[in-house]
Amino acid sequence: MKGKSYFEEREISCIERVNAIIDTLPYFVHDFFIGVELRTSPLTRLNYAYDLRVFFTFLTKKVFRNKEIDQISLSDLANLDSSDIEYFLSYLSHYEINGKKERCTETGKARKLSTIRAFYKYFFNKNLLPANTPMKVSMPKIHEKEIVRLDSNDKINEISEMLYTVETGVGLTKRQKDFHEATKLRDTAIVTLFLGTGIRISELVGLNYDDIDFNTNSFVVTRKGGNRAVLYFNSEVADALKTYLLTRKESELQQEKALFLSLQNRRISTRTVQELVKKYARIASPLKKITPHKLRSTFGTNLYKKTGDIYVVADCLGHKDVNTTKKHYAAITEDIRKKAALSISLKNNEEQ
Repeated sequence: MKGKSYFEEREISCIERVNAIIDTLPYFVHDFFIGVELRTSPLTRLNYAYDLRVFFTFLTKKVFRNKEIDQISLSDLANLDSSDIEYFLSYLSHYEINGKKERCTETGKARKLSTIRAFYKYFFNKNLLPANTPMKVSMPKIHEKEIVRLDSNDKINEISEMLYTVETGVGLTKRQKDFHEATKLRDTAIVTLFLGTGIRISELVGLNYDDIDFNTNSFVVTRKGGNRAVLYFNSEVADALKTYLLTRKESELQQEKALFLSLQNRRISTRTVQELVKKYARIASPLKKITPHKLRSTFGTNLYKKTGDIYVVADCLGHKDVNTTKKHYAAITEDIRKKAALSISLKNNEEQ
C-alpha cells in the first residue's frame, strides 16, 4: 500500500487538532465547521479553531463571567453588540490562553475579526442569529511593513555572504561546527533552493527526491490548496542538489523518499529549517531578521528586477492574486522606472 505523502499527513494532523479544539467549545461550533468544510482547507479550519477558542475564552473571562465555555449559547452571541467585539480586539493586545501570555499584531487582530465575521455569517444565513454583529466593526488598519530581504548590489552581496557562511561554517560556534560537518551539504542545498526558486517552507519540506528532474532542471511542488506546479531551477541550484544527493545511500532512498532529512534520517521539519536559516543569517546579515520567507522575498525581488514582469513573479511565487505580488514589490517598481528613465540618452543618441 502506498504511504501517505507529507501533505496528506499534514491534513490528517490538522483535522485531528481541529476536532480536539471543537470538543472544548460550545456544541453549535461543530455545525459551523461542517458548513465550511467543503470550501476551506484543513489548515484554514485549524486557524479558525484557534481563533474561536481565543474568542470564547475572552467571553468567559470578560463578558459572561458566570459561564463556562461549553455553556455559552447562540442566544448569548445574539446579545453581544459591536462594542463587545471592539472590546475583544482590544483584549487581543495582551491576553493569556492555556497559561501562556500572547499578543496580537494588527494582522493577527484582522484575522481573528475575519474569523468571527465568518462564524456569525454562517449562523445569520441559517436564521439562527439576528445579525452579523462583527461586520459593524471596522477592520484594524494594517500598516505596510518594509520588505526584509538579502541585498545584492555593487557595494554588498548578502546573498553570497549567506551561501559562503552555509558552505564553510565560518562564524559558527564550536558546537555548531560539529553539527555543520554533517549537515553542510544539506543546508547548502536548502538555502540555495530557497534563493533560487522562492518556494515556501512547506513546499520545500514536502519535497520528495523523485520530484526532481535533472534532465529539465525542474521539480514539482504542492502549492497552497493542494495544487501541483512545475518550477525550474538554474545550474547553481542543480549543483547544490546533486552534491547533496550524493550523500544519500540507495537503501536509504528506498526507506525515506523525503528530499531533505533530519539527522535522525526522517523528513526534516519546518522548525528545523527555520532554525538553520536563522543560524546562518545571524552571521551573514546580523542586522536583519532573515527567515525562509525572507529568502523567498529575496528571490521575488531579484526576479522582478531581472524581468520587470509582475505576472511572471506572481506565477513563480504561486500567488493566486497578482495584487498580492504588487503589494509586496511595488517599491521596486520605482527603481525600475528610475533606471529606465536614466538609460535614455537624448543628445548622445547615435544611430547604430
